[in-house]
This record gives sequence, structure tokens and C-alpha cells, in this order.
Amino acid sequence: MSTTQTGRAAVIGLGSMGAGMAASLLRAGFSVAACDVNPEAVARFQAAGGRGAATPAQAAEGADVVVCVVVNAAQTEAVLFGPDGAAGTMRPGAVFVSSATMDPAIARGLAQRLEATGRLYLDAPMSGGAARAAEGALTFLASGSAQAFAAARPALDAMAGRLYELGDAAGQGAAFKMINQLLAGVHIAAASEAMSFAAKQGLDLAKVYEVITASAGNSWMFENRMPHVVEGDYSPKSAVDIFVKDLGIVQDMARAERYPVPVAAAALQMFLAASGAGMGRDDDASVARIYAQLSGVTLPAKE
Repeated sequence: MSTTQTGRAAVIGLGSMGAGMAASLLRAGFSVAACDVNPEAVARFQAAGGRGAATPAQAAEGADVVVCVVVNAAQTEAVLFGPDGAAGTMRPGAVFVSSATMDPAIARGLAQRLEATGRLYLDAPMSGGAARAAEGALTFLASGSAQAFAAARPALDAMAGRLYELGDAAGQGAAFKMINQLLAGVHIAAASEAMSFAAKQGLDLAKVYEVITASAGNSWMFENRMPHVVEGDYSPKSAVDIFVKDLGIVQDMARAERYPVPVAAAALQMFLAASGAGMGRDDDASVARIYAQLSGVTLPAKE
């Protein structure tokens, strides 16, 4: 198999984020193999110049860096240690870059298991969305050993616009990400509540968006998500079920620490309501539709 001056990389997971990250690695000169449960995603990657693989083990064979962009901790564990897992085929000293959002305790456990095999683990959840992934401009919240950072550096340089080095052990990056996700989920729920409340008042939602984004009540999530409500288009950029998962992790972490998170808990209930109403795979701005249903409000519909 071919190598490049930059090195050999594998990407496991070619969803909206993983596809952009894989493309960024290709642009940087890596020889990249990738796999995904969706054959069409693999075919698109091959058409762009990458190599397809049937399993994580095949993708990771001989790789210097394996970037895992799956949904959760269970999938990450399967990618590493399942029947077709990457842990057994990564070369000794290679680094596994774990980008799924997960409980910090699970990240620590996965790191210990992988490091016992002579490979490295970098806890590196990311933020920024699909557009920044495609540009190689993601923000990574990373923690791990100095050796893991050194091994991952060329790949991170290709994928990241900003890299935060947050500690020398796995779990710290995951904890930072969960603080971000607590705020992100609450902000989406609050923005959805406010926009539906505006509709209840009979206000022009396009004008509400214009005014709020220029006012103190604005947030990044309001500005990014509420155009979906104004346009009545809930095609998923980030799905409701992602925050069912992430705010659920926040609840689990807080319960373990006997720490109250009542605002995040209320937000989680709204995401659960949206998912239970059949909107789990729709854009997370669909929380506004739940508020509308509860209050008899009519929101804009896509033309």
C-alpha cells in the first residue's frame, strides 16, 4: 500500500463531520483509508481520491494515525476492540484520535485499554460543524500524553483551525466538550422557546431574527439555528437525537457528582419530546416545533 511524506491516516466514520475531516487529510498530503457503514459515503470518498475500506481493522492497517468520528462511546469501543477493530492492526506507536462525545470516565477507560497494547490515545472531541470540518478549520478540545499529541500533530494541523491542549490524560478533553454541550443544548432550547413565544405574540419571525442577532439576547446557537425556524426547513445539520445523547451524558455526569443541573435537565426534556414526536433525525431547531405544538402556534412552513 502507498505511503506519503505526510504519512498514512485512517478515518472511521464518514458522516457530515468525518467526510470533511477525511478530505482535509487528503488535501494535506496524507494517504487516507476510510470506512463507514454507509457504502455510498465510502464511494464518495473514493471518488475524491481516498481509499475505501470494509472495516475499521482494514482502514487502520499500518496507519500512523486513526481518526474516529463516530456517534458515541459504544461505537468508539466497537471501532477499537470489536471483531473488526482497529486496535489490532494499527502499527505500534500509532495514535488513535477519538472525536466522539462521551463521558470522561469512558474515555479514560478506552485510553488505558489501547495504551496497554503499545498504541497511543488522544481524547479529541471537536466543535465547529460540517462546513468547518470541510475547511480544515475545526476546534479540537484535546487531552493526552505528550507522545500522543506529537504523533497526532500533523493530522491535527490538517483538520484544525484551533487546537486546545487541555491536559496530559484522556478524559479532560471529553469533560471540556461536555461543558460546551451543556451550554449548546440549553441555548438551542432557549432560542426555540423564544422564537415560538415570538410567534405566539404574532411577531414577524424574520424581523425577530434580525433584531435579536443584533441585540444582547443573541447567542451563537440562536444565530446559527433559528434560520431553520424562519424558513420552516428542518433538514438536519445537527440532529435532535445528538442532544438527547449529549444532555443525557451531562445528566449522568452530574448525578454521579451529586451536582444539580436543572436548566440542562429542562432542556433535555424538550429534546426528548421532539425525539418522541418523531423528529429525532430532524434538525435540533425542531425543539421550536414542540413549543409550537404545545401552545397552538403556527410556525413558518417550507415552501
